[in-house]
Amino acid sequence: MLLFVSLLAVLAVLLSAIPSWLKAALVGATAWATWRAIATSTRPKVRAAGWAHDGGWSLRMATGEDLPAVLRSFRVAGEAAVWLHLQVAGRKNVSLLLAPDNSDADIRRRLRMRLATLDSGETLPASSDRGTLARSRGPTV
Repeated sequence: MLLFVSLLAVLAVLLSAIPSWLKAALVGATAWATWRAIATSTRPKVRAAGWAHDGGWSLRMATGEDLPAVLRSFRVAGEAAVWLHLQVAGRKNVSLLLAPDNSDADIRRRLRMRLATLDSGETLPASSDRGTLARSRGPTV
């Protein structure tokens, strides 16, 4: 469906009465947006994230697989959102946005408090092979 709608958009641009240079730019922008949408939709889906007391992260994927991850950076946007950038060994980086529509306010509050300790001088771990999603207790964050 995405490719069909993209082709219709390109066809509309090509049939319009705008200058050729603008047509080329719009077709290029449509192709780039389509490529980004396809790339985003084919990424593995993260169902849960866990952060252990020792700093190790784990991601539970939609397939049920638990993968160790390393926190590379984070951003806190007030009380509403936390943006995490995690690196998973042998895979692409994963960005997680924890916002009111996908996470509990208490979880975000506890996460902001733990991340504040990293801001106060503790460094992000260089690497981590430890996981935090014990099957018996589930995610910790």
